[in-house]
Amino acid sequence: MLVAIEFTMQMNTLMKHQLIITILGANKVTVLSTLTDVVCEAGCNILDSRQAVYGQDFSLTMIVEGTQSAIVRVEMAIPMACQQLDLLSMMKRTKRHAKQNLEHIADVTFSGVDAVGVVKEVTQFLSTFCVTVSALRLKTLQTSTDEQDEVKCKMVVSMPHNIDLDDLKFKFDALLTQLNLQGAIKQNH
Repeated sequence: MLVAIEFTMQMNTLMKHQLIITILGANKVTVLSTLTDVVCEAGCNILDSRQAVYGQDFSLTMIVEGTQSAIVRVEMAIPMACQQLDLLSMMKRTKRHAKQNLEHIADVTFSGVDAVGVVKEVTQFLSTFCVTVSALRLKTLQTSTDEQDEVKCKMVVSMPHNIDLDDLKFKFDALLTQLNLQGAIKQNH
């Protein structure tokens, strides 16, 4: 019995564990290198990350992988580093991360009169085809005081390998007509 418990404990320390880390704060030159150093010094690998700059601030989300003890080290080290850099951090354990499919990427764009729920309608439509949104940029333009606001949206999406792109485009055009919008889906190769 003792051997079985010891074996289970050894396997648990060798198994790869994963942690999602999200960090927000002022955009400073050394922030990214400092945070990646913390992850590497703890013995973890960065599997994937996304960073965006918004005005003077930035957002960083990454998923890291390591042994259970390495993940615990990261969970303790990131908040301390963030406190020194005046950043906010949030972490959550996860499992079975798979890299994003970058082979079937497309740009989805639409524009027209802004209305409540337009983005929701489009994203729900895309989800029915198992299309995932990787990035979204939305701009609302006020044309004049007596006209309705205009919306412009661009999404980068990842599509399944077996998608019928012609069917997707046809049904997307029908949705846009229903919403009184114009737009297109253009596959990136």
